[in-house]
Amino acid sequence: MPTTDPRVDEYIANAAGFAQPILTHLREVIHAACPEVQETIKWSMPNFDYHGIVCSFAAFKQHCALNFWKAELLIAAENDKGKEAMGQFGRITSVKDLPPKKELTAYIKKAMKLNEQGVKVARARAAPRELVVPDYFIAALEDNPAAYEVFNEFSTSAKRDYCDWLTEAKTEATRDKRMAQAVEWIAEGKKRHWKYESC
Repeated sequence: MPTTDPRVDEYIANAAGFAQPILTHLREVIHAACPEVQETIKWSMPNFDYHGIVCSFAAFKQHCALNFWKAELLIAAENDKGKEAMGQFGRITSVKDLPPKKELTAYIKKAMKLNEQGVKVARARAAPRELVVPDYFIAALEDNPAAYEVFNEFSTSAKRDYCDWLTEAKTEATRDKRMAQAVEWIAEGKKRHWKYESC
């Protein structure tokens, strides 16, 4: 008897009508291939763990997605439709869009073996974003030498926190209000999220 999580039952029940048979089918195939699998909800979607995450699935308004955690080691690049949607099988709108049960079972078994062996997938780290300090912010800081000096001593991430806060403002008035606050806090040596820093 498979070990199920009632939250996954609820997830499937709350999915769109077209998605329910897809998710039910996937769940059955996963449990048949790996009777020891543990269901859980992570990142607001059902995940299936066996010595680590094996796979997850999700339902959206018009399609479903199936994602294998170590897909790079399981699915040949020419068969990966991950650019069409989350997961490696593109936009799944019916059970017919899925690989045959035998193929899915083979992926699950291989993923289980990789997890048993403790194989890790090398994840490429995203290149850090270049820090761009807006001219208007530099001008405001230069008008307050204490703030300008402190800002220049901040780490790149601390500077980016302030720059992002300003550039995300929806209106010029909001931006100017934030900038005045930023200059005041910086002159006092405070980082953007200083209220949340441990004392």
